[in-house]
Amino acid sequence: MHAAALQYVRKISGSTRPSKTNEEAFDRAVQEIAHISRHLLEDLVSTAPPKNREVEADKAKARSQKRFAAA
Repeated sequence: MHAAALQYVRKISGSTRPSKTNEEAFDRAVQEIAHISRHLLEDLVSTAPPKNREVEADKAKARSQKRFAAA
């Protein structure tokens, strides 16, 4: 979560590393965005059953074989 928040703040601010003057605001923004993002993910509700990685990988392989066999 922190890495995503950091990437977002870097993108929005246009800076990968803030100046010493702006470092506190930059770090605070990263912490707040990570915190709010965690709350969002905790509060989301889904009625769909969880996906099985192996089943999804098999489906992707089948789609790929069908796609490239037609070419």
